[in-house]
Amino acid sequence: MTVLDKLQIPYKNEKLYITALTHTSYANEHKVESYERLEYLGDAILEFIMSEYLYKNTEYPEGKMTKLRSHYVCENALYEYSLKLGINEELRLGKGELDHDGKHNKTIVADIFESFIGAMFLDCGIDVVKGFIYKHIIPLIENKSIDFIQDYKSLLQELVQTDKKSLEYILVSESGPAHAKTFKMIVKINDIIYGEGVAHSKKEAEQIAAKNALTKAQNGDILG
Repeated sequence: MTVLDKLQIPYKNEKLYITALTHTSYANEHKVESYERLEYLGDAILEFIMSEYLYKNTEYPEGKMTKLRSHYVCENALYEYSLKLGINEELRLGKGELDHDGKHNKTIVADIFESFIGAMFLDCGIDVVKGFIYKHIIPLIENKSIDFIQDYKSLLQELVQTDKKSLEYILVSESGPAHAKTFKMIVKINDIIYGEGVAHSKKEAEQIAAKNALTKAQNGDILG
């Protein structure tokens, strides 16, 4: 596998990584094992390594460490890790998922980072996994190369409530076939549009619109 050589992983059992990159859609079509069991294992390994990292490298209390860990292993973060390392490029997908750009589906791409970690743990052991995380992932965290915030709507709501202003999300358009619709949402503050978002779900489009509005707030363009 190209990604194993690119990331300089001292692998012995390539089949483990092939399974780690096999989505259920492909597994069902070809009667092979999917990544789901390895994802379960990788989730626990990743949480352990991030917990140890925070304990050894910060003086934060338990609550703050728990919150930070949740950011570092959330779907957004795992998705970005996979993309930046190119792990998603070797995903094995069924025809339906391939046709709908499954290699960039946030949930699938996030899941395979965990399954990849699970495969590496079984193949190489915990020390190699730690080395991998500290080489490739910790720098992204420390350099703030990834946006770990998931709930922009809540942040915007808090900001607006502080200023006692009205907040409203409005669907302005939807397009595409029923199985792959695209939604465009806008967010209004006191009846003025401050952000818009386009995504394959209304909720995600609202989050993007809220993020845009928060960017304007940080630049002093709104809520003054």
